[in-house]
Amino acid sequence: MSAIEAKNISISYGKVKALDNVSFSVNKGEIFGLIGPDGAGKTSMFRILCTLLLPNAGSAFVDGYDVVSQMREIRKRVGYMPGKFSLYQDLTVQENLEFFATVFGTTIQEGYDSIKTIYSQIERFKDRKAGALSGGMKQKLALSCALVHSPSVLFLDEPTTGVDPVSRREFWEMLSTLKERGITIVASTPYLNEIRCCERVAFLDHGQIRGIDTPEVILDRFADIFNPPPITRDSNEQTSKDASQSLNVIEVQHLVKAFGSFHAVDDISFSVKWGEIFGFLGANGAGKTTAMHMLTGLNQPTSGTGTVAGFDIRTQHEDIKKHIGYMSQKFSLYEDLTVSENIRLFAGIYGMKDREIAEKTDQLLERLQFTDHRNDLVKSLPLGWKQKMAFSVSIFHEPSIVFLDEPTGGVDPATRRQFWELIYEAAQRGITIFVTTHYMDEAEYCDRISIMVDGKIKAMGSPDELKQSFKQPDMEHVFTYLARQATRTSD
Repeated sequence: MSAIEAKNISISYGKVKALDNVSFSVNKGEIFGLIGPDGAGKTSMFRILCTLLLPNAGSAFVDGYDVVSQMREIRKRVGYMPGKFSLYQDLTVQENLEFFATVFGTTIQEGYDSIKTIYSQIERFKDRKAGALSGGMKQKLALSCALVHSPSVLFLDEPTTGVDPVSRREFWEMLSTLKERGITIVASTPYLNEIRCCERVAFLDHGQIRGIDTPEVILDRFADIFNPPPITRDSNEQTSKDASQSLNVIEVQHLVKAFGSFHAVDDISFSVKWGEIFGFLGANGAGKTTAMHMLTGLNQPTSGTGTVAGFDIRTQHEDIKKHIGYMSQKFSLYEDLTVSENIRLFAGIYGMKDREIAEKTDQLLERLQFTDHRNDLVKSLPLGWKQKMAFSVSIFHEPSIVFLDEPTGGVDPATRRQFWELIYEAAQRGITIFVTTHYMDEAEYCDRISIMVDGKIKAMGSPDELKQSFKQPDMEHVFTYLARQATRTSD
């Protein structure tokens, strides 16, 4: 008997048909991928199978139990990691685990054998609040919470979004050990190397299954979505822009940020050229976000000096904020405002005049092909659309530099490519791009890259220079080589 059977499942939200007559089955003990572009219906399918959402039509069975009439039995048998962080950030590691154990009518002690392999890696941090953990440690805690009641089926909705490549690899190694214990795993992911870890995958697009087969077959059949051609850039135009500027847009010397005896950023020095796409990489906990907060005026350095767009990061942070754009890794627009209302709000904050806002809004919506959606609430848009909108709003006032903190987390490859086309367009207009990312194919698109390890910059150069210097075939291997030299576990 299959572990999961979905038969003709359909569900709509108003006029939007999220799932349209979807059918598939998952074998017991299988690692099964549910993949597809943003807005395909993957999360709706997960929520139905976890009994958190009722389908409008069709039927589904998990471990032989009906998701509608036998939801209590199913909830005893499944573990679920939703796409958004599922833990309580203000509770400690141990308090989170105790809470989830209590929800499922068990205790940490009773379920310890089920989580020992994973939980033992973070148990020494049991008194640390979940919000203070690095991305990889949060993963391990969330997985422990999902497994503490010994489920037979595990649902993972993009569990590694925003996590560095080394931690992602470790996570999938943990899933392999769970498979050996006979646990059925259904996972969604935008990462191609993770898709290839599945035994079979179902490709979901616009609410319909377009194919079920091995990863190799599906990725080849739908290469236009999963493996779009790389972006090419006019190197002559970039060279001329560099030559037109004699000063750097960012200058940093011996920058330090300490929290007590812990140095999140430990004596870093670097510069960024005008019009450059500068990649700022590092594993979770390396100090990237802390450094970015100092450069954007959100935090003060403990020591060292730096300028951004000619302004001192220690004394002129308000001036810096007027001359930069910023897009955080957590979506930065207002969900309950429309597209046009968000644009007007942020443009007004940056001091733009009403007439200019109106003219540029029309131009922006036409360029993004959002004209018909100007009055849509932002929360109704697919993730990829939201992120393209957030980026466009962050540079609406034509800043000297825009800071992008993991802007494409959880987005499918085709949408990420479209996002980077917007980045290239901005760079061609002379806007400097300062970007952090955990996608190493995106690192290849940068003019130069720095890689942080344990609060220090361990390498800097163009992608080709770094690959040659460390004798590695691609940026994924360069990153992994350096990140594995880290000795600390969180910032």
